[in-house]
Amino acid sequence: MDKVFIIIGSILGASAVALGAFGAHGLKNIVALERLETWDKAVRYQMYHALGMLALAWLITHWPAQAKVITVGGWLFLAGVILFSGSLYTLVLSGVKWLGAITPLGGVALVAGWLCMVIAAWKQ
Repeated sequence: MDKVFIIIGSILGASAVALGAFGAHGLKNIVALERLETWDKAVRYQMYHALGMLALAWLITHWPAQAKVITVGGWLFLAGVILFSGSLYTLVLSGVKWLGAITPLGGVALVAGWLCMVIAAWKQ
Protein backbone atom coordinates (compact mmCIF):
# COMPACT_ATOMS: atom_id res chain seq x y z
CA MET A 1 0.00 0.00 0.00
CA ASP A 2 2.93 2.34 0.56
CA LYS A 3 3.73 2.26 -3.17
CA VAL A 4 0.10 3.04 -4.05
CA PHE A 5 0.06 6.01 -1.66
CA ILE A 6 3.38 7.29 -3.02
CA ILE A 7 1.95 7.16 -6.54
CA ILE A 8 -1.33 8.82 -5.52
CA GLY A 9 0.46 11.47 -3.45
CA SER A 10 2.84 12.22 -6.31
CA ILE A 11 0.00 12.51 -8.82
CA LEU A 12 -1.92 14.79 -6.45
CA GLY A 13 1.20 16.93 -5.96
CA ALA A 14 2.01 17.19 -9.66
CA SER A 15 -1.57 18.00 -10.59
CA ALA A 16 -1.75 20.61 -7.79
CA VAL A 17 1.24 22.40 -9.34
CA ALA A 18 -0.34 22.23 -12.80
CA LEU A 19 -3.75 23.37 -11.51
CA GLY A 20 -2.11 26.19 -9.57
CA ALA A 21 -0.35 27.40 -12.70
CA PHE A 22 -3.58 27.11 -14.68
CA GLY A 23 -5.39 29.18 -12.06
CA ALA A 24 -2.69 31.83 -11.93
CA HIS A 25 -2.26 32.16 -15.68
CA GLY A 26 -5.23 30.63 -17.47
CA LEU A 27 -8.04 31.82 -15.22
CA LYS A 28 -6.62 35.21 -14.21
CA ASN A 29 -8.54 37.20 -16.83
CA ILE A 30 -11.54 34.87 -17.03
CA VAL A 31 -12.97 34.57 -13.51
CA ALA A 32 -13.54 37.03 -10.68
CA LEU A 33 -10.90 37.49 -7.99
CA GLU A 34 -13.15 35.79 -5.43
CA ARG A 35 -13.34 32.67 -7.60
CA LEU A 36 -9.55 32.74 -8.10
CA GLU A 37 -9.16 32.75 -4.31
CA THR A 38 -11.45 29.71 -4.14
CA TRP A 39 -9.32 28.01 -6.82
CA ASP A 40 -6.17 28.79 -4.84
CA LYS A 41 -7.68 27.29 -1.69
CA ALA A 42 -8.52 24.09 -3.60
CA VAL A 43 -4.94 23.88 -4.91
CA ARG A 44 -3.43 24.49 -1.44
CA TYR A 45 -5.54 21.82 0.22
CA GLN A 46 -4.77 19.38 -2.57
CA MET A 47 -1.04 19.98 -2.13
CA TYR A 48 -1.22 19.70 1.67
CA HIS A 49 -2.92 16.35 1.33
CA ALA A 50 -0.57 15.15 -1.40
CA LEU A 51 2.21 15.64 1.15
CA GLY A 52 0.04 14.01 3.80
CA MET A 53 -0.40 11.01 1.51
CA LEU A 54 3.38 10.72 1.17
CA ALA A 55 3.68 10.87 4.95
CA LEU A 56 1.14 8.05 5.24
CA ALA A 57 3.16 5.96 2.78
CA TRP A 58 6.23 6.51 4.94
CA LEU A 59 4.30 5.60 8.10
CA ILE A 60 3.08 2.32 6.61
CA THR A 61 6.69 1.21 6.11
CA HIS A 62 7.73 2.29 9.61
CA TRP A 63 4.63 1.27 11.56
CA PRO A 64 3.43 -1.91 9.82
CA ALA A 65 1.33 -2.86 12.85
CA GLN A 66 -0.76 0.25 12.18
CA ALA A 67 -1.06 -0.29 8.42
CA LYS A 68 -4.83 -0.81 8.54
CA VAL A 69 -5.68 2.53 10.18
CA ILE A 70 -3.04 4.32 8.10
CA THR A 71 -4.53 2.84 4.93
CA VAL A 72 -7.98 4.07 5.92
CA GLY A 73 -6.42 7.51 6.41
CA GLY A 74 -4.95 7.44 2.93
CA TRP A 75 -8.25 6.60 1.30
CA LEU A 76 -9.93 9.32 3.35
CA PHE A 77 -7.32 11.81 2.10
CA LEU A 78 -8.01 10.80 -1.50
CA ALA A 79 -11.79 11.01 -1.05
CA GLY A 80 -11.40 14.32 0.75
CA VAL A 81 -9.28 15.85 -2.01
CA ILE A 82 -11.75 14.68 -4.65
CA LEU A 83 -14.74 16.04 -2.75
CA PHE A 84 -13.16 19.19 -1.27
CA SER A 85 -10.81 20.41 -3.98
CA GLY A 86 -12.78 18.81 -6.80
CA SER A 87 -16.01 20.53 -5.81
CA LEU A 88 -14.21 23.87 -5.54
CA TYR A 89 -12.53 23.47 -8.94
CA THR A 90 -15.86 22.59 -10.49
CA LEU A 91 -17.61 25.48 -8.74
CA VAL A 92 -15.04 27.96 -10.04
CA LEU A 93 -15.18 26.65 -13.61
CA SER A 94 -18.95 26.20 -13.80
CA GLY A 95 -20.29 28.84 -11.44
CA VAL A 96 -22.76 26.27 -10.06
CA LYS A 97 -23.01 27.36 -6.44
CA TRP A 98 -24.76 24.28 -5.02
CA LEU A 99 -21.47 22.41 -5.50
CA GLY A 100 -20.28 24.28 -2.42
CA ALA A 101 -22.56 21.99 -0.41
CA ILE A 102 -20.28 19.05 -1.27
CA THR A 103 -17.12 20.78 -0.07
CA PRO A 104 -17.71 20.24 3.69
CA LEU A 105 -18.04 16.49 3.11
CA GLY A 106 -14.55 16.55 1.66
CA GLY A 107 -13.35 18.57 4.63
CA VAL A 108 -14.74 15.97 7.02
CA ALA A 109 -12.92 13.22 5.11
CA LEU A 110 -9.66 15.19 5.27
CA VAL A 111 -9.99 15.72 9.02
CA ALA A 112 -10.79 12.03 9.48
CA GLY A 113 -7.66 11.13 7.51
CA TRP A 114 -5.51 13.20 9.87
CA LEU A 115 -7.24 11.59 12.85
CA CYS A 116 -6.26 8.19 11.45
CA MET A 117 -2.65 9.35 11.75
CA VAL A 118 -3.30 10.34 15.35
CA ILE A 119 -4.78 6.91 16.07
CA ALA A 120 -1.85 5.16 14.41
CA ALA A 121 0.66 7.19 16.43
CA TRP A 122 -1.29 6.63 19.64
CA LYS A 123 -1.36 2.86 19.12
CA GLN A 124 2.26 2.62 18.00
